[in-house]
Amino acid sequence: MLKRSLFFIFSISIICFSHSSVKNTNNSEITNKIIVGAGSVQEYKHLLIGKNVGIVANHTSVIFKTLKQSNFNELNKNNKSAYTHIVDSLLNSNINVIKIFTPEHGYKGEKPNGANISDDVDKNTGLEIISLHGKKRKYGELLESDLKGVDVMIFDIQDVGVRFYTHISTLHYVMKACALNNIPLIVLDRPNPNIHYVDGPVLETENKSFVGMHKVPIVYGMTIGEYSTMINGENWLEDDLFCDLTVVNIKNYNRNSSYSLPIKPSPNLPNDKSINLYPSLCLFEGTNISVGRGTNEQFTIYGSPFLNNKIYKYKFTPKPNSGSNSPKNQDLVCFGEQLNDETDFNKIELKYLLNSYKNSSSKDQFFNSFFVKLSGTKNLQKQIVEGISEKEIRSSWGKGLRDFKTIRTKYLIY
Repeated sequence: MLKRSLFFIFSISIICFSHSSVKNTNNSEITNKIIVGAGSVQEYKHLLIGKNVGIVANHTSVIFKTLKQSNFNELNKNNKSAYTHIVDSLLNSNINVIKIFTPEHGYKGEKPNGANISDDVDKNTGLEIISLHGKKRKYGELLESDLKGVDVMIFDIQDVGVRFYTHISTLHYVMKACALNNIPLIVLDRPNPNIHYVDGPVLETENKSFVGMHKVPIVYGMTIGEYSTMINGENWLEDDLFCDLTVVNIKNYNRNSSYSLPIKPSPNLPNDKSINLYPSLCLFEGTNISVGRGTNEQFTIYGSPFLNNKIYKYKFTPKPNSGSNSPKNQDLVCFGEQLNDETDFNKIELKYLLNSYKNSSSKDQFFNSFFVKLSGTKNLQKQIVEGISEKEIRSSWGKGLRDFKTIRTKYLIY
């Protein structure tokens, strides 16, 4: 074990940066400007020159142009002049990108959750787009033929730091495929908008699925670059597989940094509030409660036809839209709460789930089989049904969280 740990420490290449301020074209100083890993092209370009490059990317895989910090977090999300897609940037630098691989929601980030996405061709570049979320490659597992001709892989996807957000599962399979085929992988790190806390039950191995592959809590407080080093270091690829991994760090970033995602990471996480509420509300996906799919308030509201309308005054009616072809409780009036005014959370908020079960007129049909996969444990559903208090539920997470935090410490970069 010691030998493997030493091998891990000395084998992984971590490209580090200073926290110095940078200058814009007008020579006015910009301090504390967060620069995503993709933005430091000169720090990884030498690893790509003369190579056939494959890249895991989607609509969030962009390099932002120089902006003052005061404007950066207020980027117009439709203002494409404010950034360059990494594929375009690499091609413009004469890097030979030969294939694009894309995760759940597709290359443009427009497909509904869970949708099977077909392979395609990028009209702008003519490059083949290989879907890692379709019938051909179940749950992101790459085929050996997919990597034919690829000398080096890049992974550049904006994550939100939540176990059931499937990009870390895709990362796992990409790392495994690279390890099996002796292909180096470069992870271009990006900030985690939920990095400020760690919470939730740790996944139990028997409940492993594409929405939870590793023994981590629901919110794990790591960037995707840090997480990739943990996959390697904890032997989660199994069979002693080890990915030749390089992480390109974020510049001017630490765990106290505030970061508003300039581009929504997926169709149903349209803003900062929805991203902050997502770890708490997504557990409702394993119940008969809607989280606003089929509305324009996804993950900032919740409700159901089965909740007491004398207690729950807010109402909405889910309809098919671009984020969901067939939303839960479609065309039914749902009674619930709107949470836009809630203070940002630094924990998973259980009160909405506990109160909804307590006030549901359909307790026997409240949970579905997806709940255990999302929570990662059979205990939470059992505790809710038995009326266990929130304090006791949180207490039952204690040892798992403490053990995880000890493991996590080894892989923190920022």
